[in-house]
Amino acid sequence: MSSAPRSPTSSTAPTSRSAPTARERGSRQIAFFATLALAVVCLAWELWLAPTGRGTLAIKALPLLLPLPGLWRYRMYTYRWVSLMIWLYMTEGLVRGTSEGGFGMALAWVEVVLSLTIFVACAAQIRQRLAEARRADAEATQVGSSKDAG
Repeated sequence: MSSAPRSPTSSTAPTSRSAPTARERGSRQIAFFATLALAVVCLAWELWLAPTGRGTLAIKALPLLLPLPGLWRYRMYTYRWVSLMIWLYMTEGLVRGTSEGGFGMALAWVEVVLSLTIFVACAAQIRQRLAEARRADAEATQVGSSKDAG
């Protein structure tokens, strides 16, 4: 069975590679380490540095630990959902950065910067990998068409 080749403008699935290219490695490491740093900041913020209440808000760091294995293992699905989930942390940082005072406000702005860094790194990773998939798809289409012609 032969499937019709996809057009270059169609949505392409990521390649099945298991290791990043040199271009992708940077955005992967930034996404991973910024997510880890945000989890540490959230824990330290709510438990020691400027706790709110009894420190129960420290539980907000747990969802940040879940994507770490997927980010490190280069899972496209993880980059996609982290780029959406991180907006919750961005929103919290913006709200607390504009409503709190003192050290809590500074920590909130650190949360905003780290959240934005994570989003940009995940978006870059997704774009790089989809571009690589399109490039591989175009090469496969060219090879397939040259075999058909010959």
